[in-house]
Amino acid sequence: MIKVGLAGLGAIGLPVAAALHRGIPGLQLAAVSARREENARQKLQAAGIDAPVMPIARLVERADVVVECAPAQAFRAIAEPVLEASRTLITVSGAALLEAGDLVALAEKKGARIILVTGALLGLDAVRAAAERHIAMIKMISRKPPLSLKGAPYLAAHGIDITAITAPRCIFKGSAREGARGFPANVNVAAALSLAGIGPDRTELEIWADPTVTRNIHRIEVEADSARFSMTIENLPSVENPSTGQMTPLSVIAALRSLTAPLRVGT
Repeated sequence: MIKVGLAGLGAIGLPVAAALHRGIPGLQLAAVSARREENARQKLQAAGIDAPVMPIARLVERADVVVECAPAQAFRAIAEPVLEASRTLITVSGAALLEAGDLVALAEKKGARIILVTGALLGLDAVRAAAERHIAMIKMISRKPPLSLKGAPYLAAHGIDITAITAPRCIFKGSAREGARGFPANVNVAAALSLAGIGPDRTELEIWADPTVTRNIHRIEVEADSARFSMTIENLPSVENPSTGQMTPLSVIAALRSLTAPLRVGT
């Protein structure tokens, strides 16, 4: 059995814990780490999930694989001890990973591994395949309900009152790297896209605050020497955290299932 630890028990972590509790062949929920430990215990108890809650240092000792599903600002504090212990780190925090490139070197040094799952995106298999040759352009246009962007550093730095937006408005246009810094909780999808393709500085990103939509909508356009393609996905936001799509925990669960599945579909 592969022992799985969860770091974070919010909109992503709790559904993943529930899936492990229901049963994924070859996997066992070993422990949970959370900033508010008592709150985490109450959540687990309410969901009927039997798992101990402990600090990340102890969780790393119990787990073979650690799923990081905490806020972006906690990424390094979780990722570093996991990699130091030569474990596998599964994460959706692409934006945080862009700012922590040294952790990839640490993983290589320690024989650890970082798996950045697809999250609330689509088409990464096609992008990765196209990147084996030449990609001329990748552009992503994200449209989100304004309140799902609340709290982003970029808004405060540019004096944008998200609650005052009453019509679709492009609030950011730049590179995926710049977008990840300005919207660390909102553009993990753009960061993952950039890492799969031509990098965060060449990947173009637009972010729209759109009060006419109720879903997080991402459109990807790719121009490569092997193919030209465009894709659109419309994700329902999580009830607990509107900045997280409901597809995100499902993507993590699928990634965990692939660790032991006898048949793996996709690149």
